[in-house]
Amino acid sequence: MDDATKRTILIVGSGGREHALAWKLAQSAQVGQIWVAPGNGGTAGVGVIQNVALDAADGPALLAFAQSHAVDLTVVGPEAPLAAGIVDLFQAAGLRIFGPTQAAAQLESSKAFAKDFMWETGIPTAGYAIFDDYEAALEYVRQAERPLVVKASGLAAGKGVIVCDDMLHAEQAVFDMLRARVFGEAGDLIVIEERLVGPEVSLLAFCDGTTVAPMLPAQDHKRVADGDRGPNTGGMGAFAPAPRLTAALVDQTVRTVLQPALDGLAAQGTPFVGVLYAGLMLTPAGLRVLEFNVRFGDPETQVILPLLANDLLDVFDACLDGRLAACKLRWKAGAAVTVVAAAAGYPGAYPQGDPITGVEAANALPGVQVFQAGARREGERLLTHGGRVLAVTGAGADFDEARRRAYGGMEQIHFEGMHFRRDIGS
Repeated sequence: MDDATKRTILIVGSGGREHALAWKLAQSAQVGQIWVAPGNGGTAGVGVIQNVALDAADGPALLAFAQSHAVDLTVVGPEAPLAAGIVDLFQAAGLRIFGPTQAAAQLESSKAFAKDFMWETGIPTAGYAIFDDYEAALEYVRQAERPLVVKASGLAAGKGVIVCDDMLHAEQAVFDMLRARVFGEAGDLIVIEERLVGPEVSLLAFCDGTTVAPMLPAQDHKRVADGDRGPNTGGMGAFAPAPRLTAALVDQTVRTVLQPALDGLAAQGTPFVGVLYAGLMLTPAGLRVLEFNVRFGDPETQVILPLLANDLLDVFDACLDGRLAACKLRWKAGAAVTVVAAAAGYPGAYPQGDPITGVEAANALPGVQVFQAGARREGERLLTHGGRVLAVTGAGADFDEARRRAYGGMEQIHFEGMHFRRDIGS
């Protein structure tokens, strides 16, 4: 393919997920230029990948850039632009964009919508109730005879879910959301549901509005410290394929969760095109959906994409053209493990601007790829710029080799106060 016919891609977002998407798309012989808005240190002028200083939330500015730079395809990473309707905006202008419309994105942007939708569609999930009144929610908590989870209905940057240990904890969560408004408008409406018990796994799938094509199952580690201790984070690491989600359970998830969700949205006149992510709990009573996300997960993307054998651009095209059924996903043998290096103090307050060393040395190791997130370039220097600074992914013939490679890569990297879990994938 000559340069004149190669395609220009715009990726919206700045995290490790967006670096992984850019890295994978850059491997396509069909791609001539990838812009990442706003991107990070890992996407700053690497081969065909280049950053553009645009806010991921500024839909009109992103649209204007796509129009003026002859962008052939826009890929949306984070949930907030999807919830704000960036796909609708681009589609109205006749531009090609990968992701669900604002109406379909409600599966993530409104937990109340998602719970009602699951209940009406027969998708297995926890029992629940929805409240906007503080006293009514408090009365519900006090009458409950089982442990509870309290969730802000809107987007709260992954922090709006409180898993409660007892009634007092649940009462405090209700107060924090509806009275203290710790999550702002995201907590104007809350969902209170029964607390489920069991291992958590994730299944992501490509969707074209009709067909579901599941990816390899992945499992992430949310808590900050080894042994799943400490506060929840945005994710301290992940591994794939997740052995707990067997082929039979993947089939069951497609049959009872993902396909019904796709069919239900289509029946409402809001077909879902993009990546649908089901957060699942394997309870003693069977599989239950904890939540839906409407985009690639982070850090799951960093372990799934290194194992994908297809040209990712071909898969995106198949989704957008409604021909996913004819696009067979192919996966490399083996496993992948990704380990997140976080800044001192994360998930609380953390410093920024500390020098990072060793990324090039890590990337030079066999089977190792460093995906940057909270990092930025300042001249020749790479500096910390977020809580989850980077993720080191190791791919290998099995989990042992993948873990050895990931941690071998991590040993090369240093920045002040850096901390990471040492039990990812074990």
